[in-house]
Amino acid sequence: SWLPLLGPWVSIRNLVKIYSSGGKIAVNGLSLDFYEGQITSFLGHNGAGKTTTMSILTGLLDICSDMDIIRRTMGVCPQHNVLFDILTVEEHIWFYGRLKGLSGVQVREEMEQIIQDVGLPHKRRDQTKNLSGGMQRKLSVAIAFVGGSKVVILDEPTAGVDPYSRRGIWDLLLKYRTGRTVILSTHYMDEADLLGDRVAIISQGRLCCCGSSLFLKTKLGTGYYLTLVKREAGRGLGKEPCLRLNPAQGKDPVKVTVHP
Repeated sequence: SWLPLLGPWVSIRNLVKIYSSGGKIAVNGLSLDFYEGQITSFLGHNGAGKTTTMSILTGLLDICSDMDIIRRTMGVCPQHNVLFDILTVEEHIWFYGRLKGLSGVQVREEMEQIIQDVGLPHKRRDQTKNLSGGMQRKLSVAIAFVGGSKVVILDEPTAGVDPYSRRGIWDLLLKYRTGRTVILSTHYMDEADLLGDRVAIISQGRLCCCGSSLFLKTKLGTGYYLTLVKREAGRGLGKEPCLRLNPAQGKDPVKVTVHP
């Protein structure tokens, strides 16, 4: 995980949000930086403050100034799909591209690229109400990148989708993260590990820890280490378990060991 010399694209300092109804503290003194060219995985339990933080960043809560300027370079995928049932896949990309200020020629070029990247060329003229849930979710994620968005905020983009569509969304994010600042909230540890250049974990509105996946595992990881080493082909280990690997990587055989 690398940090650019020019500093963060999005910087949060001492963010506090208290809801008037019930006086619930949703975000409590949160400070966090997000960098260009990185996907930052935002982890936390339900009610930890992830969605509230994202809602503030996108201007849905509290922020009232400069949002017109901010939204020109911002893309958002909320928790639930915001699609028009009667519009086709092409029409959605056209609509949001024009909202971002792209010309007709620019929209057509981007439309072709996005439809191919999202894997929906065969559904380009289908109304979204006729798409599967996974296809609708992939389209919603793709729309967040329309118009050259430099800051992309994705609130649980893979929630409720099938494994195949989930993998397609992962591939899309990895392809499009270059030159962008991507903020991704998720409940899936494997997703945060695979996609996140950095992982930020919050609880009760406070930042608990932040760093690369490797850094957090090294500093905070607990559990068991399973060590498997193979022996040369043709020299069985009897009842001892082994893992067969490439014979070119020969090592003396050992038992499978579990270290607490």
